[in-house]
Amino acid sequence: MKYDIIIIGTGAGGGTLLRKLAPSGKKILVLERGDFVKRGLENWDSRKVNVDGHYNTKEVWYDRDGKPLHPHTNYNVGGNTKFYGAALFRMRKEDFGDLKHFDGISPAWPISYDELEPYYAQAEAMYHVHGTRGEDPTEPWSSTPFPHPAVSHETRIEHLAEDLAALGCNPFHVPLGIMLKEGDPRSKCIRCATCDGFPCLVNAKSDAQVCGVEPALDHSNVTLLTNALVKKLETDASGRMVSAVVVEIDGATERFSADTVVVSAGAINSAALLLRSANERHPNGLANSSDQVGRNYMGHVNSVMLAVSKCPNPTIFQKTLAVNDFYFGDDEFPYPMGHISFVGKLDGVTLSAGAPAIAPGFTLDLMAKHSLDFWLTTEDLPRPENRVTLNANGDIVLSYTPNNVEAHKRLQAKLKELMNRQRKCDIHGGECHQGIFARNLYLAEQIPLAGVAHQNGTVRFGDDPSTSVLDRDCRAHEVENLYVVDGSFFPSSSAVNPALTIMANALRVGDKLLAD
Repeated sequence: MKYDIIIIGTGAGGGTLLRKLAPSGKKILVLERGDFVKRGLENWDSRKVNVDGHYNTKEVWYDRDGKPLHPHTNYNVGGNTKFYGAALFRMRKEDFGDLKHFDGISPAWPISYDELEPYYAQAEAMYHVHGTRGEDPTEPWSSTPFPHPAVSHETRIEHLAEDLAALGCNPFHVPLGIMLKEGDPRSKCIRCATCDGFPCLVNAKSDAQVCGVEPALDHSNVTLLTNALVKKLETDASGRMVSAVVVEIDGATERFSADTVVVSAGAINSAALLLRSANERHPNGLANSSDQVGRNYMGHVNSVMLAVSKCPNPTIFQKTLAVNDFYFGDDEFPYPMGHISFVGKLDGVTLSAGAPAIAPGFTLDLMAKHSLDFWLTTEDLPRPENRVTLNANGDIVLSYTPNNVEAHKRLQAKLKELMNRQRKCDIHGGECHQGIFARNLYLAEQIPLAGVAHQNGTVRFGDDPSTSVLDRDCRAHEVENLYVVDGSFFPSSSAVNPALTIMANALRVGDKLLAD
């Protein structure tokens, strides 16, 4: 069957693009390898989600040494946004240009922040983002206020924000995509403890299923096929046009065609799909004469750090505060360090999955009740040898050596310093000594290779076909009707969650497709 547009994948890129294009009347087919996440009490079960990996794919990848890798990724309608923490940051304006880091240069994008800004505003509206302009000193200019007011801090986090401000920092409210009306008993969001990393049982998280796919399905010109695994893309004899999308559905192979084919399977799987689509005209993989498909994989240098103290932290919805004062460095270290924020409040069950060292006199449950659970992100730099390839069986191989690690260590040290200096921490507003034996106990765990939530960079866009796969409109240089709109297109990764940038770019590409 022939369509105007085929979209492969329903996550931040594909789901957003689908909603943009749905009102056009164009005949659109959406292919999703997974299904809708089943709603049930297990959505809120910490053991199932964080220990058992109930929702993770059971697919096996491999590292560069051939060791099995069990990726922490999800195949379902809405993609990984079903499980994200809904922190929706704009990249900083400076992130779009060449930026000098301790470990090298973060390369410039072929488009500027100013070009993407209107689409950031549209994406924030589509995904119901809550925030306050002007709190974050690194925040780029904006043409609009946030669509909704910032999500308020709970008492322990509010005290931390006050202490950080007293130390000269500029703590700010995290821009969050949730359907919350504080003080309104009819609010869809209930500020529960199972948001970050969990699928939302009440559909109040602004994910790509709820905000993208479902509104698009109201249009009769849109067809969604779930459990539809795209195996390869075929081209015509010239190699310049995708002529068929080969799909496995219930064990049977079907072929679909469209005037335009858009890939949005996630940076790792999109690169793998192009590599699997090699043919006589594209012997190294589809659109890969530059040998850039799969290269320059980035996923950030991320770590979770727990600051454990004598003071309890009864916070339920913790992910409301962030600090970017060290994003571009400081007087002691004049290179970008990155971003400090929070993960969702951890419990003893979740801590057991990471098997952390036990603080003296603390059980895991007690540690969780006394911990502040930070998320630290440092930009990693594109390296050609950090890449996605396929082994002889066609399985994904993810080769990655972390870089810019010194900057991340500096960021961790800054957080430790700040926490040692802040004191107002009990829930009654008084002061108490931090930590055990008058100091904090810090537990830090760097996110392993399997943690691919921030994946990007494997099918980069650019103006030079010899060093990029896509042009500035995210169309393949070598294949006229092929576009890619997930995080693959990033030339650099910045140090904030890539989700909002993927969404904004999908809206930008949508305008290009509608204009054709």
